[in-house]
Amino acid sequence: MRAGFGPALIHAEVTRPYSHSASDTQSKYRPVVELADEEAHDPITRLEAQLVEAGVLTERSAARIRAEAVAEVAKAAKVAVAAPRPDPSTVLDHVWEVPVVEEGEPGGKGRAVTFGAAITTTLAAEMERDERIRVFGQDVADAEEDVLADVEGKGGVFGTTFGLQRRFGSARCYNAPLAEANIVGRGIGQALRGLRPAPEVQFFDYVWPAMQQIKSEAATIRWRSNGAFSCPMVLRIPIGGYLTGGGIWHSQCGESIFTHIPGLLVAFPSRARDVAGLLRTAFRHGQDPVLFLEHKHLLRQPYARDPYPDDSYEVPFGRLACRRPGTDLTIVTWGATVEKSLRVADRLAQAGEGEIEVLDLRTLAPWDHDGVAASVTRTGRLLVVHEDVLTSGFGAEVAAWVGEHCFDDLDAPVTRLAAQDCHVPYEPTLELAVLPQVADVESAARSLLNR
Repeated sequence: MRAGFGPALIHAEVTRPYSHSASDTQSKYRPVVELADEEAHDPITRLEAQLVEAGVLTERSAARIRAEAVAEVAKAAKVAVAAPRPDPSTVLDHVWEVPVVEEGEPGGKGRAVTFGAAITTTLAAEMERDERIRVFGQDVADAEEDVLADVEGKGGVFGTTFGLQRRFGSARCYNAPLAEANIVGRGIGQALRGLRPAPEVQFFDYVWPAMQQIKSEAATIRWRSNGAFSCPMVLRIPIGGYLTGGGIWHSQCGESIFTHIPGLLVAFPSRARDVAGLLRTAFRHGQDPVLFLEHKHLLRQPYARDPYPDDSYEVPFGRLACRRPGTDLTIVTWGATVEKSLRVADRLAQAGEGEIEVLDLRTLAPWDHDGVAASVTRTGRLLVVHEDVLTSGFGAEVAAWVGEHCFDDLDAPVTRLAAQDCHVPYEPTLELAVLPQVADVESAARSLLNR
């Protein structure tokens, strides 16, 4: 390797002279003869003997090195033991640093763009603004460089990264191996180097091999380094169902699992302008990993279109958007169920059955406690609607918090509507039965209005 002949694999058998932990006693499960043999082959002892034999060290100088090492460790131990205990009030320092921005008017008097086009446009604009941004993942590039001039190009399974490789080169937009832990781990390394990585996992259903990298590495870096290091990574993942035929590996939600991870910000927008605003905030101001969830069903839906917002428009994390004001019932929702809730609110208002306020959380970690509380104070009723399964879904967190902090304002029990506790099936009729539909939201809302 040192001679320049390339990488090599070293398969080495090593000793383990000490127990794994203070509670581990190797003699309970390893024979005395085996332990004695390992001690005789202690690599440090063997290296010392070889250095003395070769004349690099004398026995006296080798003994001095050992003594110096022991003294250095002992000194460090004394310093550590004598150090004051940390202040308990600092335990939450550096868990994360939520970007603080002001949400102005989106502006954007130009043509309306789809949810998917907003992703592409914003990625391109931010890559133009910040040369540190790297986009990579499964099939995100357009094509191999030697055929790029002769083909249309791919740009991701949903086309959201189309043209980025052509515009910014293969060093800034490139394909990664089909290995999610590799993709996310590479992003963490880039972030620690000072880059602004934007890795993509092709489907939310594929994220689980990367869970160790996300939870144990990316989300803990700031806290365990006491703020010395951070991981400004924007991990983009298409999510959700309502496309029919996606089946168990292409249609799941599961965002609540990630909102349970301290240090990880989670965004889940429902329309084009919020895609642009949240991505800008993440790239421009974020210092911690962001899980950016892009609902597949919304990518080209007409109702998720917006005039592309002005470059100054940024959306704060932890600030909901009121999609429809109301006085009789609050619906808290996000992602694909926002539009379904709006349709129900309009339908029941036209029928004279009540005015429903629809709140789009936009980000789930952090989420807007104050905005939800203010709405519940006005309406006295809360229905939480989401696509993920009911049990331990994020709606349970919202419901529990409101029950604890807004109990005196409630005129009826907090209610949740979500997917059935089942995987999303492949067959379209069964998918419709598992995921919450407009009729389900309407039934739950009407029932709560009449209590």
